[in-house]
Amino acid sequence: MRITFLGTGTSQGIPLIGSKHPVCLSKNLKDKRLRSSILIEKNGNNFLIDCGPDFRYQMLRNNYEKLNAIFMTHEHHDHIGGLDDIRPIHFKMNKPIPIYGLRRVIENLKKRFFYLFHKDKKSNICRISVHELDDYKKEFFVENSKIFPLFIWHGYLPILGFRVENFAYITDASSIPIYTIQKLKGLTILVLNILRKGRKGTDNSFSIMLYETLKIIQKICPKKAYLTHISHTFGFHEEIEKQLPKNVYLAYDNLIIYI
Repeated sequence: MRITFLGTGTSQGIPLIGSKHPVCLSKNLKDKRLRSSILIEKNGNNFLIDCGPDFRYQMLRNNYEKLNAIFMTHEHHDHIGGLDDIRPIHFKMNKPIPIYGLRRVIENLKKRFFYLFHKDKKSNICRISVHELDDYKKEFFVENSKIFPLFIWHGYLPILGFRVENFAYITDASSIPIYTIQKLKGLTILVLNILRKGRKGTDNSFSIMLYETLKIIQKICPKKAYLTHISHTFGFHEEIEKQLPKNVYLAYDNLIIYI
């Protein structure tokens, strides 16, 4: 199984438009971050997790031409904004592209990208098959691969992470329930955002966020963990890495890992 980090940034990416922040001005390519997304290659199939506004460029620069499924974590724009650009992939593959997500997320997609869900067979519109995952306790199969949806919290919003065999991907989490942590035992690789902890309306330093994230990683105890969804305010890639334990790494755009 091969995993490509298509993007590892937060909702605005790095650099931010017009920003003079030192990280935004960095010449290090690892400090240049598109919106967060990954692509999993397994048994000749391509599984995409999230389809943000940078999706077209991400697919082009990594030479990916097909998608066998898209898994949506939630409906915020930085995770769904590139959905329109699946059309040329559909036309090339000439079969519906399945999308998996919570019912709330699917309904949001149908409203925001209504033309993609057009039922007129004479229309030159992408064919999508939708699959609702509100019963997050049940695994499902895509192209003979078993996928486990993972219930997590993004503030007060329930969203999903996904586990494929001994690999799991979680982004935008503010907290992870105990029963979800139990589903994450035995992982070889965990991908996790830096958790945002603290009282609503208060600022949190990077060190507090990192401390909380490392505590969660210790509870799950994967062989390796990669951090994603990185903001420019967290600092330079090289400086953050110096603060991490030996089995925890900072992900960056175009990083490829194998399991």
